[in-house]
Amino acid sequence: MTAYRLLALNIDGTLLRSNGRLQPSTKEAIEFVKGKEVYVTLVTNRHFQSARKLAKALKLDSLLVTHGGAFISENLDKPLFEKRISEETTFNLVQVLENFNCNIRLTHERFSIGNRKKVSPNLLSKSILNTSDSMFYPVQFVDSLGDTLRDEPVSATRIDVHFKHEDEKQEAETVVKEAFDMVDIRSHSSTSFDIVRKGVSKENGLRALASHLNIPLDQTVAIGDAEDDIGMISSAGLGVAMWNAPFEVKRAADWVTRSNNQQGVDYMVKEHFRKQQRQDFLRKIKIDQ
Repeated sequence: MTAYRLLALNIDGTLLRSNGRLQPSTKEAIEFVKGKEVYVTLVTNRHFQSARKLAKALKLDSLLVTHGGAFISENLDKPLFEKRISEETTFNLVQVLENFNCNIRLTHERFSIGNRKKVSPNLLSKSILNTSDSMFYPVQFVDSLGDTLRDEPVSATRIDVHFKHEDEKQEAETVVKEAFDMVDIRSHSSTSFDIVRKGVSKENGLRALASHLNIPLDQTVAIGDAEDDIGMISSAGLGVAMWNAPFEVKRAADWVTRSNNQQGVDYMVKEHFRKQQRQDFLRKIKIDQ
């Protein structure tokens, strides 16, 4: 039986319930698996400070894979890995996108900045602001991102773009793909996409962390629920999908656990790690034999 040494957990829809809360049983499950000498990390699209806050609630001092794989660190000042869109490319992308009727948000590990334009009623509050933002993560809105970036350049970890109409989204996506070969576009709906530096993904973030920890991927467990979790679920030694995940995610997984509202992470951890012995115990047995 494979001894798993690294557990990677998505946050929203996986670790947290639909109401955004963390179950006490989930905290107990994390403590349980840490007692097996398993390295536990969070792999998320959230910004670093939001993920770090949750990690503290779980008593994790691990390196965290945040910003969709663009920023891996255990603190703000000394990242292990960062893969940003350059200041020049960020500015040029904004110049192009501001020709369309859209909301634009630039994400950085220390702050976020977006334009004030509303492309439909309440869209700004629904799609630009979310539960991962709080007082410790400054969010600024300006009339012109291009003018702001000309004075204060930003190297973004991600650019989120939201449109009112599907055809305008498709047109903008085509323009960006043709003009910027150094970035990847990830479509999330018929009216939204985000832009990251080419090669940035949760899967590649997990690979970078596992390599740093000298843990083979076949000794990792990845649990997720979203389509952008498919890569890390497929590449992990044991890929686990939540019951609330779309069919494509479940199909990519080796195992499907309960939903996030039914203690899915807790159930999976107890089922798969209860028979696994600590690494130092296994080494001791090997020496004594």
